[in-house]
Amino acid sequence: MRYIFSILILFLLVTTVQAHIFYKWVDKDGIVNFTDDYSKIPLAYRDQVDVLYIHEKGSSPPVQKMRPQKGQEIRKDMFGRDETWWREKVRPWKKRLMDAEVNYERVHEKFMQKAMELSRRRFGTPTQYKANIIELDRFKEEMIKYQAQIAEVHEILGKLFKEAEASRADTDWLK
Repeated sequence: MRYIFSILILFLLVTTVQAHIFYKWVDKDGIVNFTDDYSKIPLAYRDQVDVLYIHEKGSSPPVQKMRPQKGQEIRKDMFGRDETWWREKVRPWKKRLMDAEVNYERVHEKFMQKAMELSRRRFGTPTQYKANIIELDRFKEEMIKYQAQIAEVHEILGKLFKEAEASRADTDWLK
């Protein structure tokens, strides 16, 4: 019994060493890339990947080379364009979509704050009331502008998706 109790105490006192795994590769332009998700590494560079283990205390074991798994080859569409090409084609549109959505949310929040403020202050001078209405209209115009940008990007991404399907590319590359 004492032996089991001692082992139990030992297990409770031992801290686990956690390591974070990062993958590093250099692309055709000489840019060093890092990720913690192996699936995000373009297939063309998976044979050049260095695996880095970063431990909590800052030490890391030697860098190990990783090879593509058996049966994995660089997949391309019928025009010879690979995953990297498609991801680069979609990336600026995704960034533009994200920016437009963030801007829309920011302006929408301002619009709602101003509308709440206006509803609380029903009484005031006609000039103040008109100034608040003008400001609400300005926010509404900005929201419409960002909604149009979001719709435009969704339309372009839809066209890219159809183009990928037509060229027999893996549509997961666009996500």
